[in-house]
Amino acid sequence: MSEGKRRTAGRPAGSGKSPGGHSQSLVRGLNLLERLAASPGGLALSDIAEQSDLAPSTTHRLLQALQSQGFITQDSELGVWKVDVKTFRIGNSFLEARDFVATSRPYLRRLTALTGESANLGVRHGGSVVFLTQSESPQMMRMITRLGSRAPLHASGVGKALMAWLPDDILARILDECGLESVTENTLATPEALSDNLAEVRRQGFACDREEHAIGLHCAAACLHDEQGNPLAAISVSGPVARIPQPRLLELGELVRDIAAEITTRLGGSVPSADATRP
Repeated sequence: MSEGKRRTAGRPAGSGKSPGGHSQSLVRGLNLLERLAASPGGLALSDIAEQSDLAPSTTHRLLQALQSQGFITQDSELGVWKVDVKTFRIGNSFLEARDFVATSRPYLRRLTALTGESANLGVRHGGSVVFLTQSESPQMMRMITRLGSRAPLHASGVGKALMAWLPDDILARILDECGLESVTENTLATPEALSDNLAEVRRQGFACDREEHAIGLHCAAACLHDEQGNPLAAISVSGPVARIPQPRLLELGELVRDIAAEITTRLGGSVPSADATRP
């Protein structure tokens, strides 16, 4: 066998570049797409290049490739690049594939109809909550959450509803890696305060965010559980303190808890008791 044939043996037909080269371009392109997805208003070429630490020429080539496939588009007037409809379809297919998202939507709409407030669903990703869907309040002053946005677990109702049922080893690792940053003056920023609050969440079956993530905002949240009783996602109702004072916050918490239990049952999950032993 010749030297040239030995070098190409085992390589897929038509492979003219090393796999590493293809992978590098793919990773860079996906990185650009992620940055654009996090900037709804769009980004200029120079900003994208700077954020990605790439040469403008390389950045432009990657953007053109993504544009040719329908993932992004360029605003002809402003000159900025934005995600396009194909990216939305792919992201939406992820949501639809997760049964609990589709299953929860009518329950979120019912929560909004019963309370007049925005209802949300979020999941844990590392030390953050990622919000996947929302039923918006009809009120002029309302809580609007951008889908895909994040909040710290310890400083949000949805986050604390999830944390309360995490295994101890996972909870300890999150706290060790992420810490307890004070988002507002009301954030539970010490391990002792958070631990006491999570115990309360388990006892009452719902979590309350008392202006811990945003001043002027109250939130009540409850966990959805899988068949082992582990946290799968959490739902919440949130709105301004003026409409949700402390007594109503507790009432909403009980309502959210009951509807979360309905969703859990619908999904074939199991709601653990307050004194259940966690892993």
